[in-house]
Amino acid sequence: MSNLIAIDETRLLNELNTLATLTHAEPADNGTAVTRIVFSDDDLRARTWLKELAVAEGFEIRDDAVGNIFIRWAGTEPDLPAVATGSHTDAIPHAGMYDGTVGVLGGLEAMRALKRTGLRPRRSIELVMFTSEEPTRFGIGCLGSRLMSGTLDPARADNLQDKDESPLSAVRTAAGFAGPLASVRLPANHYRAWIELHIEQGPLLEREGIPLGIVTSIAAPAGYRFTITGFGGHAGALLMPDRKDALCAAAELILSVEKHALATGAIDTVATVGTCDVHPGAVNSVPSRVVLQLDIRDTNPERREAVMQAVRRDCDDLRQRRKVTIVEELVNADAPAQSSPHTVQLLEAICAEQGIACKKMVSRAYHDSLFMARIAPIAMIFIPCRNGVSHRPDEYASPTDIALGTRVLAQVLAKLTSE
Repeated sequence: MSNLIAIDETRLLNELNTLATLTHAEPADNGTAVTRIVFSDDDLRARTWLKELAVAEGFEIRDDAVGNIFIRWAGTEPDLPAVATGSHTDAIPHAGMYDGTVGVLGGLEAMRALKRTGLRPRRSIELVMFTSEEPTRFGIGCLGSRLMSGTLDPARADNLQDKDESPLSAVRTAAGFAGPLASVRLPANHYRAWIELHIEQGPLLEREGIPLGIVTSIAAPAGYRFTITGFGGHAGALLMPDRKDALCAAAELILSVEKHALATGAIDTVATVGTCDVHPGAVNSVPSRVVLQLDIRDTNPERREAVMQAVRRDCDDLRQRRKVTIVEELVNADAPAQSSPHTVQLLEAICAEQGIACKKMVSRAYHDSLFMARIAPIAMIFIPCRNGVSHRPDEYASPTDIALGTRVLAQVLAKLTSE
């Protein structure tokens, strides 16, 4: 049956373009700019539109208390654990139109394509649109999948606040998603298998001329917040020997992170200080407080922790030498995920049957699949993106690659639902 699966490439591309219009981002000269923050008007419009597409196909729909959307094609044995796919449609400010959305709309098209073949799935097939994969609003990524997998405490989640100090509990309720967050967690064996289609967000597939990546593992991310407090004052009146410049200490801390990440010699170790909040933030005032946010990732959590221990030793030196206080706060520390060998083998077999060149690879960006791995066997399919660019308006995946990834997704879903 796999040879009969045909992807409606025109329809899929039209839907991706339509979804990209559900934004208030300023137009970009170098691509399609998309901003779609969770529970914003744009996000809620996107949810309604996605559900309308699913209803038109006769699929079942439900939302949970945090707004995860489940679109189900009921199988002939609906009590069996389902096979699932999906991703997210929220987007950071001034991002692109393919991150996450290819997995959601590609997943929907894969289900439609299988339905057009006349398939009657044994196991139900479910498409999931996750709430807040991006950390933009509440400061933590993969909010929906963390709750689904039981890796985030519901009470802590409901108390997360946005920049206006509105808690998640109030924001989600206002958006129409009520009920206890504890109800979001899925029961054991809910899914037989989970697979996510996504753009690579890196350059390897394009650079090597390979149209498809099969993810074997997902790197483990950790997030830290450092608050550095010194002694500020007037930029002219405060003498240099009397200063405890928090920003100078922060600069050394940032370079310490870079130095120790590079020192591992491992290509899978990456560390980024992505924000620097300086107080009082005036050109003629010596900074008295700086808040840094660090993102550090590795396929090996022990190596990741070794980098942090080296950074902490440098912090001890900074405290003594610059006479500042440095407070470290752990935001999140997640374990890496390994793909299901069985699903990886299925994907390799499909590619071999179809004459598709593929590459086994590590995902250095993390995805909702990282948390789904806590409750189901997972795998991911990567397709190339131009120049490895993502989270920017010039993010781009070709129609041919999107259609190919969607067809392979449909084929592996068909095999998994029959097991």
